[in-house]
Amino acid sequence: MRIVFAGTPKFAVESLAILHKSEHEIIGVYCQPDRPKGRGKVLSACPVKLYAEENNLRVIQPEDFSSEQNQKILSSLNPDIMVVAAYGQILSSNVLKAPKYGCLNIHASLLPRWRGAAPIERAILAGDKETGISIMQMNEGLDTGDVLLTQKYLIDSNETSQSLTYSLSIIGAKLIFNALNQLKQLKATPQNDKDAIYAKKIVKRESQIDWYQSAKNISLMVRAFNPRPIAQTNAKAKQFESKVIRIIEAEEVQHESSKTPGTVIKQSKDACYIATGNGVLSLKKVQLAGKNEVSIKDFNNAYQLLELS
Repeated sequence: MRIVFAGTPKFAVESLAILHKSEHEIIGVYCQPDRPKGRGKVLSACPVKLYAEENNLRVIQPEDFSSEQNQKILSSLNPDIMVVAAYGQILSSNVLKAPKYGCLNIHASLLPRWRGAAPIERAILAGDKETGISIMQMNEGLDTGDVLLTQKYLIDSNETSQSLTYSLSIIGAKLIFNALNQLKQLKATPQNDKDAIYAKKIVKRESQIDWYQSAKNISLMVRAFNPRPIAQTNAKAKQFESKVIRIIEAEEVQHESSKTPGTVIKQSKDACYIATGNGVLSLKKVQLAGKNEVSIKDFNNAYQLLELS
């Protein structure tokens, strides 16, 4: 089939690659416009664009996918189908109807659970035991279309958003390939809206740790917000009065404590235990503002932590 692909982050690259290497033809790749990144705010291309350019695929980067000009470009491509994976723009009804077989979305959850922008982070944050990939026939709603294929994935106790994104990207690539090859035989299953849960976009203010939460919830937060926006807290140590410290890795441990949440209850050669609202959290990897990410052992060699808030 003649495929138009629309995606932006690394999650989408695996799917683009498997389709590009198949008997199908990628006739156009849509992705978000280049954006400023890093401290220097250097204009940077997204992972999908980088892959497309490396493989001589046509790249199209409209600010507004639904503009009249873009719709003319899309129609001129004469696509059989559009495959969408974390593209980042809402598609209008005209766009959805343009391809012969409509638009298929590779969504990183078992719909209707976690519709929306951040299904991977929200699944970990909620302590879900499983998630997966849904191949959905897109309609005008937010992830409300009929589901064509799904595959479950068990969430490991140490899974971060980064590792889960990678695992689901591999599953998504294989599933969309299968969906396209079986398209006419697949049964479309309507979603039950009563079971829908929305995965709202992650905002930076959510990354501030509240130590009155339980150790379990804070550990889920640390995993869910890795690699971004990274869970963080204010720290006080013998060597400084107040600095921001980012918690890269942590885990709940079996240790009794009746101390005020945020209090350091143990700091030894290779361990640092923090009291929480319920239970104790062991810090594993941290990053002090302006410094590199380090193991808790290396951090303890340099600083004596007093409290977190």
